[in-house]
Amino acid sequence: MTAYHARRATTETFELAEGPVWDAVNDLVLWVDILSGTVLSGRLDGAGITVTGSRSFGEPVGAVLPAADGRLAVVARERILFAAEGGAVEAGPVVVPTGARSRTNDAAVDPAGRLLVGTHPFDGGDGPEVLVQLDGDRVRVLDDDLLLSNGLCWSPDGGTLYSVDTLAATVWARDYDVVSGATGPRRVHLEVDGMPDGMCADTDGNLWIAFWGRGEVRRYDATGAVIDTVAVDAPHTSSVAFAGPGLHTLVVTTARADLDADALAAAPASGALFTAEVAAQGLPQPRYRR
Repeated sequence: MTAYHARRATTETFELAEGPVWDAVNDLVLWVDILSGTVLSGRLDGAGITVTGSRSFGEPVGAVLPAADGRLAVVARERILFAAEGGAVEAGPVVVPTGARSRTNDAAVDPAGRLLVGTHPFDGGDGPEVLVQLDGDRVRVLDDDLLLSNGLCWSPDGGTLYSVDTLAATVWARDYDVVSGATGPRRVHLEVDGMPDGMCADTDGNLWIAFWGRGEVRRYDATGAVIDTVAVDAPHTSSVAFAGPGLHTLVVTTARADLDADALAAAPASGALFTAEVAAQGLPQPRYRR
């Protein structure tokens, strides 16, 4: 087992940084600050990330993904928004019905360009939460009994979908047909100690999972064994992704949310982004094809 230690990559900190993705077309790291409703971008330079853009949407934003038409697919509180560089915003499919005590949370694009989005309790809601698949404007419910839908990723061949239910401390797996988008019944892949949050896969099919409250990312092999760890100087590690031209740099988002004054004094880098150079390679980020 290798124990890595992540380095602080941004001078800025964020309330609830989440959902890092690598936009290879523009050589940018994209992420969101959920509670401020902000989409951010940054240049990766060695271990550092220089913030190059920030755009507020005036409502919680669960994720951002590059779209095939050059716009950004912004996963706003209730629906998908398509944001052009010049400022124009087009409303897309609805994920959360108006008035529901949920908000969108983590999202990911499958190898064929479909978008999957999960939901999170919000404004006093207590679930159940859902995981949906967006294929064009069709919204298909994959799960409707989750406590808190979180990280999503696929095996290198696209044939297995992995999904996190944070409060159940479970990573689910199911067969996935990339051509049709059809899915098989879900099965337990991992039952873990702690609160699993964001997740990504590497080219060997291992899962890299950020653990909220633990200041750690763990790498799990196919048997469920932890084979590497990444220590982060911020307890609320929220998500993880591979970035850079070779997809060897692990980017970790963290949060200041839910930390009291003593905790923030002990971990002043909370809310920053971190990076680690690891002996693994990530999978390319597909672009959302509506």
